[in-house]
Amino acid sequence: MRFEHRAVPIVLAAVLIDTIGFGIVMPVLPTLIVQLKGGSLSDAARTGGALLIAFAAAQFVAGPVFGSLGDRFGRRPVLLAAMIAFAVDYALMAFAPTVGWLFLGRVVAGVAGAIYGPANAVLADVTPAEKRGEVFGLMGAAFGAGFIIGPAIGGLLVGFGPRAPFVVAGALAVLNAVWMAVAMPETLAPADRRAFDWRRANAFGAFKPVFHAGGATPLLIVAFCWQIGQMVYPATWAFWCEIRFGWSPHMIGLSLAASGITMALTQVFVTGRVIRRFGEARTVMIGMVVAVITFVAINFATAGWMVFALIALGSLTGLVFPGINALLSRSVDAANQGALQGGMASLGSVAEVIGPLAMTQTLAFGTEHGTPGAAFLLAAALAGVAAVIVATRLVRWERVAPA
Repeated sequence: MRFEHRAVPIVLAAVLIDTIGFGIVMPVLPTLIVQLKGGSLSDAARTGGALLIAFAAAQFVAGPVFGSLGDRFGRRPVLLAAMIAFAVDYALMAFAPTVGWLFLGRVVAGVAGAIYGPANAVLADVTPAEKRGEVFGLMGAAFGAGFIIGPAIGGLLVGFGPRAPFVVAGALAVLNAVWMAVAMPETLAPADRRAFDWRRANAFGAFKPVFHAGGATPLLIVAFCWQIGQMVYPATWAFWCEIRFGWSPHMIGLSLAASGITMALTQVFVTGRVIRRFGEARTVMIGMVVAVITFVAINFATAGWMVFALIALGSLTGLVFPGINALLSRSVDAANQGALQGGMASLGSVAEVIGPLAMTQTLAFGTEHGTPGAAFLLAAALAGVAAVIVATRLVRWERVAPA
């Protein structure tokens, strides 16, 4: 594959490693929490949700700061600092003696998770506007690949204990930091940099250029609803699989790897073609309709093979975020791309605070009342709200970003 710029594969690798670490924790998290804390799976699900909230709260604070620092000093030093922080996080997770240490590790990971703002800004820096939908699709492919490798590592290494996978992830983070330090060029020209301002280094300040450009507020609402709904997977999947089917960590890891494979294939072979054929706005709509169908069907799944079939169908939901990101990236100039993407990271972080809380509580409540898939019905409702907003604004967004 030919990249627009030599910084692109390095950035994609950074996102891949971030996602590997996130994917590693999912199959082993129920076992690790019960091992450290004791209690039932429902209680462990609530603790898992609290860990995600700690991650998101840290990312909410760090996201716009990293984005604005990237606009001031360049993308490279910010991304390098994030990768070093990832290595520290994995070390904390590998040797955590109590649940409290797990929370500390998730806070460090949340700060490092602000990598998405500068990473997306790099892609916007080096890619022509008309090609950004495809390139943001590669970001989704890296995310999907991480969900192949991460759960596979987590599932295969669980025999060495639930902590072993974090050692491998930490080593990968160190290797990527070295690659960045040696080979990654700076992508933001000095003429396009702006002074750092703490008033803008927060979610609301970072969104100022977006709220005043192209009527983007409805699109931000769409992104927010979508991100809350998508939290059903990281917040509840491992717990739901064990509660509903009695799956082992290995089987949970296999299902997550299958999800990553299908998502990566969609991003590499489908997203660009669909965007070129239907335009970004209609691509978002297609992905959301598929999401509603998939979420509802998961609630009614009665056998493992059904889950794997729905994983394949649900990979088309990966069409949504590249389209949203491409539409939003057109709303601001080069000097504010970092602020925009930092703001998007913070928007996601707010969703990651609300989402895990809502989804894990819904899972626990539904399980106690005979509907363990209730969280997926909530996710379907949120995706449906987002789809309705897209449908009402479709023609206007097509004018802003023609196919």
